[in-house]
Amino acid sequence: MDLGIAGKTALVCASSKGLGLGCATALAEAGVNLVMNARGAEVLEAEAEKLRQKYGVQVKTVATDVSTPEGQAELIEAAQGVDILVNNAGGPPPGMWSDWDREDFIKALDANMLAPIALMKAFLPGMIEKGWGRVVNITSGSTKAPIPVLGLSNSARAGLTGYVAGTSRQVAQYGVNINNLLPGIHDTDRASSLDQGVADQQGITKDQARQNRYATIPANRYGTREEFGAMCAFLCSQHAGFIVGQNILLDGGAINSTM
Repeated sequence: MDLGIAGKTALVCASSKGLGLGCATALAEAGVNLVMNARGAEVLEAEAEKLRQKYGVQVKTVATDVSTPEGQAELIEAAQGVDILVNNAGGPPPGMWSDWDREDFIKALDANMLAPIALMKAFLPGMIEKGWGRVVNITSGSTKAPIPVLGLSNSARAGLTGYVAGTSRQVAQYGVNINNLLPGIHDTDRASSLDQGVADQQGITKDQARQNRYATIPANRYGTREEFGAMCAFLCSQHAGFIVGQNILLDGGAINSTM
């Protein structure tokens, strides 16, 4: 399918690996020029060069921390005029309700709520002026079914979801669409690390830990970053103009819900 977005430009945050890289790759395959961001310059530039060579698109790299005001300012300066924004940032650490104090919540809000809001506020006016734009926020399946040990993430991402619910319906009339992608477990470095942690804790092999978690997913496997990226690219396409303010789960059926 021709997504109809060749020649447009996208900012993809946290895109040197994992789901962010999956999104950047799918957009590059669709002919979209990129501004790629991550904290580590070396890995970021290496992945950017692969996309330049394979797809012939222009790729600018910005190695900075998007959760900080300084990082946001650097990204906003580098990505002026983008047509597409993909917000993404790693989640805060797990724990119990009694573990967190105010500063922990502030860090979570900065990374997973306030940073994407800051970027939307910066880029939405330009999209509105052009009469076309796409924003995809990578949040979490925990916004549908909160995970007890992820209270920091639950809180910050729920706040972003509420902001998007209202804002998306204010800007849709200008041809600008904002939606959220909610990943379940995907085959990324993060999942591998979690599997190893479970294996160490339970005294089993990493493969057994993974198989045990497969059993909790109706699809009986983890998602791939390619699948995730393809959905992101579709939401950024010309075909997604009637999709507004939605929270789309990609979790293999793990969350059992009628809505």
